[in-house]
Amino acid sequence: MERTAINPVTWSVERGFTQGEVVSGATRTLYLSGQTAMSDEGEPLHDGDMAAQLTLSIENVEAVLAEAGMSLANLVRLNVYTTDVDLLFRHYGVLAARLGAARVAPTTTMLGVTRLAIPGQMVELEGTAVA
Repeated sequence: MERTAINPVTWSVERGFTQGEVVSGATRTLYLSGQTAMSDEGEPLHDGDMAAQLTLSIENVEAVLAEAGMSLANLVRLNVYTTDVDLLFRHYGVLAARLGAARVAPTTTMLGVTRLAIPGQMVELEGTAVA
Protein backbone atom coordinates (compact mmCIF):
# COMPACT_ATOMS: atom_id res chain seq x y z
CA MET A 1 0.00 0.00 0.00
CA GLU A 2 1.24 3.49 -0.82
CA ARG A 3 -0.02 6.64 0.90
CA THR A 4 0.45 10.13 -0.51
CA ALA A 5 -0.47 13.09 1.69
CA ILE A 6 -2.28 15.93 -0.06
CA ASN A 7 -1.73 19.21 1.78
CA PRO A 8 -2.23 22.38 -0.26
CA VAL A 9 -1.69 24.21 3.05
CA THR A 10 0.70 23.19 5.83
CA TRP A 11 -1.03 24.28 9.03
CA SER A 12 -2.87 20.96 9.38
CA VAL A 13 0.36 18.94 9.39
CA GLU A 14 1.53 20.92 12.42
CA ARG A 15 -1.69 19.89 14.14
CA GLY A 16 -1.25 16.22 13.35
CA PHE A 17 -3.59 15.61 10.44
CA THR A 18 -3.56 15.61 6.66
CA GLN A 19 -5.95 17.53 4.40
CA GLY A 20 -6.30 14.57 2.05
CA GLU A 21 -4.65 11.28 1.31
CA VAL A 22 -4.38 9.19 -1.82
CA VAL A 23 -4.12 5.47 -1.10
CA SER A 24 -3.09 3.06 -3.83
CA GLY A 25 -2.28 -0.62 -3.79
CA ALA A 26 -4.57 -1.30 -0.83
CA THR A 27 -6.23 -4.70 -0.81
CA ARG A 28 -8.29 -4.49 2.38
CA THR A 29 -10.42 -1.72 3.90
CA LEU A 30 -11.68 -1.74 7.49
CA TYR A 31 -14.51 0.58 8.50
CA LEU A 32 -14.43 1.08 12.27
CA SER A 33 -17.62 1.77 14.19
CA GLY A 34 -17.44 4.53 16.76
CA GLN A 35 -15.27 3.52 19.71
CA THR A 36 -15.84 5.02 23.14
CA ALA A 37 -14.56 4.42 26.65
CA MET A 38 -16.30 1.06 27.08
CA SER A 39 -14.93 -1.93 28.96
CA ASP A 40 -14.60 -5.34 27.32
CA GLU A 41 -17.89 -6.20 29.02
CA GLY A 42 -19.70 -3.23 27.46
CA GLU A 43 -19.73 -1.00 30.54
CA PRO A 44 -19.06 2.74 30.12
CA LEU A 45 -15.97 3.87 32.04
CA HIS A 46 -14.40 7.14 33.21
CA ASP A 47 -17.54 9.25 33.55
CA GLY A 48 -16.52 12.92 33.46
CA ASP A 49 -12.82 12.23 32.70
CA MET A 50 -12.07 13.33 29.14
CA ALA A 51 -8.38 12.28 29.18
CA ALA A 52 -9.21 8.78 30.41
CA GLN A 53 -12.10 8.43 27.94
CA LEU A 54 -9.89 9.53 25.06
CA THR A 55 -7.17 7.08 26.10
CA LEU A 56 -9.56 4.13 26.33
CA SER A 57 -11.30 5.11 23.09
CA ILE A 58 -8.02 5.02 21.14
CA GLU A 59 -7.10 1.74 22.85
CA ASN A 60 -10.43 0.33 21.66
CA VAL A 61 -9.69 1.57 18.13
CA GLU A 62 -6.33 -0.21 18.33
CA ALA A 63 -8.02 -3.42 19.50
CA VAL A 64 -10.34 -3.45 16.48
CA LEU A 65 -7.40 -2.71 14.17
CA ALA A 66 -5.33 -5.50 15.75
CA GLU A 67 -8.17 -7.99 15.35
CA ALA A 68 -8.09 -7.17 11.62
CA GLY A 69 -4.30 -7.55 11.48
CA MET A 70 -3.75 -3.79 11.30
CA SER A 71 -2.44 -0.98 13.50
CA LEU A 72 -2.81 2.77 13.83
CA ALA A 73 -0.35 3.02 10.93
CA ASN A 74 -3.18 1.76 8.67
CA LEU A 75 -5.63 4.47 9.77
CA VAL A 76 -6.43 6.81 6.87
CA ARG A 77 -9.55 8.51 8.28
CA LEU A 78 -10.47 9.45 11.83
CA ASN A 79 -13.72 11.13 12.84
CA VAL A 80 -13.79 12.52 16.37
CA TYR A 81 -17.15 13.25 17.97
CA THR A 82 -17.26 15.05 21.30
CA THR A 83 -19.80 16.60 23.62
CA ASP A 84 -17.25 19.25 24.66
CA VAL A 85 -14.89 20.55 21.96
CA ASP A 86 -13.03 22.91 24.30
CA LEU A 87 -12.37 20.16 26.85
CA LEU A 88 -11.31 17.77 24.11
CA PHE A 89 -8.77 20.30 22.80
CA ARG A 90 -7.22 20.49 26.28
CA HIS A 91 -6.64 16.71 26.18
CA TYR A 92 -6.09 16.22 22.44
CA GLY A 93 -2.39 15.55 23.09
CA VAL A 94 -3.39 12.07 24.31
CA LEU A 95 -4.65 11.21 20.83
CA ALA A 96 -1.99 13.17 18.95
CA ALA A 97 0.78 11.36 20.85
CA ARG A 98 -0.61 7.93 19.94
CA LEU A 99 -0.96 8.88 16.28
CA GLY A 100 2.50 10.47 16.29
CA ALA A 101 4.06 7.34 17.79
CA ALA A 102 2.46 5.34 14.96
CA ARG A 103 3.87 7.89 12.49
CA VAL A 104 0.43 8.50 11.01
CA ALA A 105 -1.57 11.68 10.37
CA PRO A 106 -4.94 10.48 9.08
CA THR A 107 -7.50 12.77 7.52
CA THR A 108 -9.57 13.96 10.45
CA THR A 109 -12.87 15.61 11.18
CA MET A 110 -13.87 16.77 14.66
CA LEU A 111 -17.50 17.42 15.45
CA GLY A 112 -19.17 18.80 18.54
CA VAL A 113 -22.38 16.92 19.29
CA THR A 114 -25.13 17.33 21.85
CA ARG A 115 -24.65 13.85 23.24
CA LEU A 116 -23.35 10.40 22.34
CA ALA A 117 -25.34 7.16 22.37
CA ILE A 118 -24.07 6.12 25.82
CA PRO A 119 -24.85 8.61 28.61
CA GLY A 120 -21.69 9.97 30.25
CA GLN A 121 -19.48 9.37 27.22
CA MET A 122 -17.81 12.55 25.96
CA VAL A 123 -15.75 11.32 23.00
CA GLU A 124 -16.19 8.77 20.22
CA LEU A 125 -13.66 7.81 17.55
CA GLU A 126 -14.67 6.36 14.18
CA GLY A 127 -12.29 5.54 11.38
CA THR A 128 -11.26 3.86 8.18
CA ALA A 129 -8.09 1.80 7.80
CA VAL A 130 -6.52 0.24 4.72
CA ALA A 131 -3.90 -2.43 4.22
